[in-house]
Amino acid sequence: MPCTRFVLLALIFAVAGCAGPATRTEAPLHDPVILISIDGFRADYLDRGLTPTLAALAADGVRADAMKPSFPTLTFPNHYTLVTGLYPDHHGIVNNRMIDPATGNTFVYKDADTIADAAWWGGEPLWVSVEKQGRHAATMFWPGSDVAIDGVRPSLWMHFDGKLTPDQRVDRLLGWTDLAGDARPSFYTLYLEQVDHAGHDDGPDSAAVNAAMRDIDAALARLVDGLKARGLFDRANIVIVSDHGMTSTAPDRQIFLDDLVDLDEAGFVTGGILAGMNPKPAEAGAVEHAILAPHEHMQCWRKSAVPARLRYGTNPRVPALLCLDDGWIITTHEDAAKRKHFSLGEHGYDNDDPKMRALFVAHGPAFKAGLRVPEFDNVDVYPLLAYLLAIRPAPNDGHFDDVREMLRGH
Repeated sequence: MPCTRFVLLALIFAVAGCAGPATRTEAPLHDPVILISIDGFRADYLDRGLTPTLAALAADGVRADAMKPSFPTLTFPNHYTLVTGLYPDHHGIVNNRMIDPATGNTFVYKDADTIADAAWWGGEPLWVSVEKQGRHAATMFWPGSDVAIDGVRPSLWMHFDGKLTPDQRVDRLLGWTDLAGDARPSFYTLYLEQVDHAGHDDGPDSAAVNAAMRDIDAALARLVDGLKARGLFDRANIVIVSDHGMTSTAPDRQIFLDDLVDLDEAGFVTGGILAGMNPKPAEAGAVEHAILAPHEHMQCWRKSAVPARLRYGTNPRVPALLCLDDGWIITTHEDAAKRKHFSLGEHGYDNDDPKMRALFVAHGPAFKAGLRVPEFDNVDVYPLLAYLLAIRPAPNDGHFDDVREMLRGH
């Protein structure tokens, strides 16, 4: 896609969900905006003293007390929310696993063929907007970034490869910044999942999580050093986030749905943290009676009765019945028997749970130095990034006014 040089002097946030105008009078086109996700990095992990590079960026930039993820607090829904500014109910990635009732197709986040179908992905992610507006984007992994959404992919992208180390990912991103002139991207993403994996395997308070945090911090140091060597560090606006937090689980905190209902009659869709069912019409009454009855360690709702604060349940892909409880796993005897390792840490729970809180750190010439801000919703990251990139935002649920105070001159 050809790149057209222009300076966007006025960026008007006259779109759904955005509060008030935001105006850019200075927008160097090729100063990089780098969005980094440290998957599963709970907000309070930063206080463990194990990530000096991240702490230094926060001290010299902006740190939020926490960032509130969208519900459900799962990887794919929240990563896509961060780059579209839409709640999962609005962008359509309502779970890591789901069924589309219009087609009968099933989405499984680990299945490359499934996720490549653009029909699943609603809204317009930032890299698509950047490309459509004559600029270039480069994505070192991000859910959805390898999909031709609205027929558009980033100029530079890769299929996810978990064998690529954090250092290798950083080096690839730095190589992209070496591209000359109009070929150089202005928007980059970097995705790092190692902290999340350690949290699942060994729990959030484990030595494995601490080791993963140190490794990720070393990769961030490598990125900072690489940007400095290229004369880009003082020009780059770096936004570091996570998608959710992590809480401890245990084998004795499991609920078996097949002890309550016949799974075939219940139309079992997904379990784990947020369980979903689409009962067969002939059996719906009996299934609802069993599922919606009081349970000691599980709260269940019809999708129409999900608490409004969760902003969840209007999308047709959300199952008819939903069940959740903090710190417990909702599963089946068959799934439990197949499990090779019980996850000692999980996420996906109520986004009001402090242990689901996500990270937010920002550093660069656009940001104030040494500022700590209160918690805000992760949908607000989108209008902030659109402002930094000086692009016209797509309709979204974010509020620029909620993040405006982070910026110099505001």
